[in-house]
Amino acid sequence: MLENDWLRVEIDAETGDLQRVFDKQHHRDVLSAPGNQLQAFVDRGQYWDAWNIDPNYGQHPLPAPQLLKIEWGDRGTLRSSIRVIRQLRQSEFHQEYNLDANSPVLKIVTQVDWQDRQVLVKAAFPLTVTAQQATYEIPCGAIERSTTATTPTDAAKWEVPALHWADLSQADYGVSLLNDCKYGYDCQPNQLRLTLLRSPNWPDPDADRGQHEFTYALYPHAANWQTAHTVRRGYELNQPMLVLPLQTSAQGQVLPPTGELLSLSAENLILMAFKRSQENPDRWIVRCYEGYGRAVSLQPEWVGSQVLAIAPTPND
Repeated sequence: MLENDWLRVEIDAETGDLQRVFDKQHHRDVLSAPGNQLQAFVDRGQYWDAWNIDPNYGQHPLPAPQLLKIEWGDRGTLRSSIRVIRQLRQSEFHQEYNLDANSPVLKIVTQVDWQDRQVLVKAAFPLTVTAQQATYEIPCGAIERSTTATTPTDAAKWEVPALHWADLSQADYGVSLLNDCKYGYDCQPNQLRLTLLRSPNWPDPDADRGQHEFTYALYPHAANWQTAHTVRRGYELNQPMLVLPLQTSAQGQVLPPTGELLSLSAENLILMAFKRSQENPDRWIVRCYEGYGRAVSLQPEWVGSQVLAIAPTPND
C-alpha cells in the first residue's frame, strides 16, 4: 500500500494491478474494478498496418500478463513507490507506482522490453465516475466527445487522439488520465483506457520492437477538469521541475529562494513561448492560449522595465 494525505493506493500482490485507489480528500473510491490492467489484443489485418488499428481488436483479447515480481521501491519522506514486473507474451513490463508527498497524482513509470508482433496493449482504468462526455486535450484547447456510440460518427471514433490528458467527469467528481508521450485513448461512460504499444509488420517488420520508457498518471479530482487544473497537471508531468546544484558566484552571491519572471494574470492562460523580438531587441514576444474555454483578459506583467509585444495564437 502507498499512502499520503491525498490518496491511499493498494496494489494486488497477485496481479500487480491497482486493487484500490481511495481519494482521502473527498472520501470516495476512484476505481470500480482493478485499475492499470494491461489488456492485450490481436491487431492485424489492416492494409495500412502501422497507421490503422483493427476496428474489431476488442473481439480478439489475449491472456492477461503474469506477475513476475513485486517489491518496494522508494520509501522516503518525499516519495514512496512499489515496483511490479509483469510478463506479457514475449514482452516484459517494469512498472513503478510512484506517490509523492503532498500530491494527488499517482504516477506509473514504465519501462518495457517490447518483442511482440501485431499486438495492441492498453492500460485500462474502470472508474466509479459515469459520464456521457469525455474531454480530451488538443492543441491550444480541449474537445468533448461522446462516451457512447449512438451514431455512426461516434462509432467511428473508437480510438481518438489527445495530447497530455483525457478526462471523465460527472457533476461533482472526475478522473484525469495523464500521459507524457502516449496519445491514443478510448473511453466508455465509466472507463478510460490509454494505448501503450503496438507492433505492426508493415512497412517495417521491426517497428517499435525494443526498449521503451514512458509515464502515465491517474489524477482523481473534485468537480470538472477546469476546476481541478488538469491542464497544469498535464504540463507538470511533461515538463517536470529540474533539481540542480546551487551555484554561487565568486562574490558568494546566490539566487533568492523564490522568484518570478512573468505573470499572465490568469490561471487559464497557458504560456507557449517567451522570446526576444528579432526586429527590436528591447521588445519581447509572449505567446499563450486560453486553456479552459472561458473569456479572460490578458495582462502580462514582467519583472523588468522593458515593453512586451503580444502575439496572439491563430484563431484567437
